Amino acid sequence: MSTEVPASLRVAPTPDDARLTRGVTGVDETGASVALRVVEERPLTIYLNAREIVTAMTIGDHPEWLALGFLVNQGMVRPSDVVTGIDHDAELQAVVVRTAVETDHEARLARATRTSGCAVGTVFGDMMEGLEDLTLPATPLRVSELRALSRAVNRTPSLYLAAGAIHGTCLCAGGDPLAYFEDVGRHNAVDKLAGWMRIAQVEAGDKVLYTTGRLTSEMVIKCALMGIPSLVSRSGFTAWGVEIARQVGLTVIGRMKGSRFICLSGAERVVWDAE
Repeated sequence: MSTEVPASLRVAPTPDDARLTRGVTGVDETGASVALRVVEERPLTIYLNAREIVTAMTIGDHPEWLALGFLVNQGMVRPSDVVTGIDHDAELQAVVVRTAVETDHEARLARATRTSGCAVGTVFGDMMEGLEDLTLPATPLRVSELRALSRAVNRTPSLYLAAGAIHGTCLCAGGDPLAYFEDVGRHNAVDKLAGWMRIAQVEAGDKVLYTTGRLTSEMVIKCALMGIPSLVSRSGFTAWGVEIARQVGLTVIGRMKGSRFICLSGAERVVWDAE
């Protein structure tokens, strides 16, 4: 499969970044020696002002966007909060996000640890509370655009193609990829995207979120809280994820491979304009 970076992509994966992978040797099923690249995994501790919030395992790229996006997606930094600075200390493996006024989270949140494991993602009660009055725009999703973005994402040079063992998340406008992030945990990739969107002031109401990961409740909640009306994955669903998507009016499409997919929420917003 040929690879090329789409012209519309404003943030692309960096599979050639030597910091993100490590060369190792092993043996294959015949006993022959093999050399390959494996993805790095390192801790990153996120602070909100003076409070340590969480330690995430990550590949190490875009730490500022990851930290801000995590706090935004957890409802700890709200749209009205003024972010005055984001400081990354590579030696200490920490990021401090500073706000103009101390939020109410620093004083009441205990330290939590979030790992790269696919089944482990820290979900605070504030995320569910944020869905109560949420109304997503009824933005149509065209099948022709779905197929175009699937081709574009799958052909983009990435760490997944170079080393595997990683998840990707891509923000798309119609069939055009805009920003593509990867990490060992699908939640991290989404958080990087959320941080970038906050800094770049990207409008969400007409966008599509494409992910390689499962459509779990946390993925659905994060997508909805980011204001993105459509969530697409090459992987499958969880029952709670589908239930929440239907409650908030999120279009959810999974098991997308080639021209095939399944829509379990928001089918009335899908435009069937391709055979």
